[in-house]
Amino acid sequence: MTGPQQDTNTRRALQGLEHPDPSVRLRAALAVGTAPDPRWVDPLIARCAVEPDFSVREMLTWALTRHPAERTVPTLVGEVRAERAQARSQALHTLSKIGDRRAWPAITRALLTDADVEVARSAWRAAVVLVPDDAAAELAGVLSTQLGRGNRETRLSLSRALIALGEVIMPFLRAATTDPDPRVREHAVATDRLWQDPDAGFGYATDEATRVMALGPAAASG
Repeated sequence: MTGPQQDTNTRRALQGLEHPDPSVRLRAALAVGTAPDPRWVDPLIARCAVEPDFSVREMLTWALTRHPAERTVPTLVGEVRAERAQARSQALHTLSKIGDRRAWPAITRALLTDADVEVARSAWRAAVVLVPDDAAAELAGVLSTQLGRGNRETRLSLSRALIALGEVIMPFLRAATTDPDPRVREHAVATDRLWQDPDAGFGYATDEATRVMALGPAAASG
């Protein structure tokens, strides 16, 4: 049970989530997470949708992970369908941190291919955490449709997600090396190189992919 003083402290912390100073908002999120109470799940999730500061958003996610999954997951699953991109992205990010596989059905193809790159990246990370073993190959197929997308950081995120799925990605990578789009081919080769040598780093893998592309198809299988 919570006493009057604890309720007062928590309400004060929740009011702090609206403060213009991000350091105050950070401390407020910490306070709410330190004394979790299911009543505050909805306000935390609502704040995630609009919070501009990355560090505060991370603390909000941490505070949500401190609450029972039975309370947080259903609301977060609803939030991944929100109109605001940040709401979708942060809900997916939080689901990946909670790691409750009951959320898996919410990770739809629409989210994995979302036009907003931050939503898509969050969906990729959540998907590889939540996917059941018997759905890994299907997920790899959807993720492979995103090869060649975005900037270097986005491509690295996708490569990491694919590699996390294991051997099931290999047929899709091989198919992608013959894609008409050179960006897809290069990203597929870079992902394969990173799979073979994780310690090499994505920069080296990308450089190797560029070299392979210049040498032609024979080099891609070497």
